[in-house]
Amino acid sequence: MSNRKRILVNSSASVKEQFKSFLIAKKAKGLADKTLATYEQHLSAIGKHLDLMTSVENLNTNDLESMVSSMRDDGLSPNTIKSYTNTLKSFFSWCNEEGITNLTITRYKAEETVKETYTDSELEILLKKPNLRKCKFSEYRNWVIICLLVNNGCRAASVRNIKIKDLDLEGRIIYLRHTKNKKTQIIPLCDTLCVTLKEYLRIRNGEADDYLFPNEFGEQLSENGLRCTIAKYNKKRGVQKTSLHMFRHTFARKYLVDCGGNAFTLQHLLGHSTLDMTKHYCAIFDADISKNFENYSPLAQIQNNKSKISMKCKKTRTV
Repeated sequence: MSNRKRILVNSSASVKEQFKSFLIAKKAKGLADKTLATYEQHLSAIGKHLDLMTSVENLNTNDLESMVSSMRDDGLSPNTIKSYTNTLKSFFSWCNEEGITNLTITRYKAEETVKETYTDSELEILLKKPNLRKCKFSEYRNWVIICLLVNNGCRAASVRNIKIKDLDLEGRIIYLRHTKNKKTQIIPLCDTLCVTLKEYLRIRNGEADDYLFPNEFGEQLSENGLRCTIAKYNKKRGVQKTSLHMFRHTFARKYLVDCGGNAFTLQHLLGHSTLDMTKHYCAIFDADISKNFENYSPLAQIQNNKSKISMKCKKTRTV
């Protein structure tokens, strides 16, 4: 056995103080800055329903139940409460590992809501190629970005970080090196998108290490810059929906419902580390499961085959 002694964090520290140590520990382990910022925002919101100056060791289950009750009384949505309790669950899990407390919090059950997506008519408008003789580079770039989003539903952060060298048009794949789970993803490209990207590269130019979708100065698009430029593009075409993440939902829906894709492949395409989130997409699109079911129903296929056999028999007897 090792003689090393574990250094414990001060168990008498307040929730607010302890949470700072939690963030430092998570940052040291490589947790994304965006996730760390989200944790801080959640704690600030939680502070309206829980006394953050209470020491962690003095917190109990009743305090947490009262917190959730207060959130519900204030009209917070089930999904918001779920997000806040998930953050606390991560925090308490770390506290347990550090020997600070044995307290845990139950995951709050959120409502299963149908994700809004772009309609086919809206996609047709957004995917109409701009006139290259009249449009600015930014409009053309945005069109190519939307083509990419509809092709594979990748996250906005991945789009911003794609470099020219990440494209393999001969192999019809693209490498997404900036992903949520920090693992490089290999995503297939359809023939249509390969043709589009070949043309785009001729117009965009640039070196291998340059970003594929830069701003007007050739620099990396900022998170807000990408969001705003796509919103402007959509509204200019008369589409009031402007969410970048909605393209991800749209891809998942069309892949599962319209294209007959399977959940396991979708898991890989969306970069989910587990099947849980992919199951979520499968569940929220259950309303569309009857679409084209005639093509997949075993009963329909059997009955159709019997009809064909029956028709053959009739023709044989006639002859």
